[in-house]
Amino acid sequence: MLKLDEIDETQAPLLDHLIELRTRLLRAILALGLAFCVSLYFANDIFGFLVRPLTEAFPPGQGRLIYTKLYEAFFVELKVALFAAFFISFPVIANQLWAFVAPGLYAKEKKAFLPFLIATPVLFVSGAALAYYVVMPTAFHWMLGFQGVRGGLKLEALPATGDYLSLVMQFILAFGICFLMPVLLLLLERAGIVSREKLVKSRRYVILGIFIAAALLTPPDVVSMMMLAVPMLLLFEGTLLFMWFTARRVGKKAATESAAEEAGSLRDEIQSISDSD
Repeated sequence: MLKLDEIDETQAPLLDHLIELRTRLLRAILALGLAFCVSLYFANDIFGFLVRPLTEAFPPGQGRLIYTKLYEAFFVELKVALFAAFFISFPVIANQLWAFVAPGLYAKEKKAFLPFLIATPVLFVSGAALAYYVVMPTAFHWMLGFQGVRGGLKLEALPATGDYLSLVMQFILAFGICFLMPVLLLLLERAGIVSREKLVKSRRYVILGIFIAAALLTPPDVVSMMMLAVPMLLLFEGTLLFMWFTARRVGKKAATESAAEEAGSLRDEIQSISDSD
């Protein structure tokens, strides 16, 4: 029969975990808040950096950004500061999350998760950099190519600051998140949910899903969709190749260990026979 003191003993660790979770969350929120204050001070400079691909896409001295609502420019600065604050504080947030989860893992599990923790920010930044330095300038050049004269009237691009910031955030987040696909696939493989053989057999469906995701995550133009779909296809094939090398290395290691065990058992048998003689 369950006693009251037994219930109290089980509640104590749970309360400790909840207190630790609250502490980790408060530290993460504090880091985000401090990064937001700093980013808000430099919001104009950060937004100027984000505007640069559009500036270079316009002919020299002809580009303009407008805002059609009186409060739009103010809220754009807040969004820019929050967007930058998330990137600045992400290492602290990830560290607090890892510090909360790590004590419940074995040393072998910690060692297995370490490559994924390193690869996640690297892949995300790589995708964001591809979006900023390659995709956005190309897409903006293509979009601005529709300017001209239609029916005797001048057709001119006058992007609003809020719409442009939303477009930039869409590009950066879409490419950054999609570049995490190798991490997701490798984690699913480690968990036993998927395997390389299953992924190879369903390659055509994966390719279809990649193009659908690229069409949904990017602006409605073929250029942006293709520039996201092609890297995702390359990452998918690279992940399959990495899985093949990993499985081959693990197989060789297992075969070597098995051969060593058999040689050891054979040596013990010979030793026991010689001792009996």
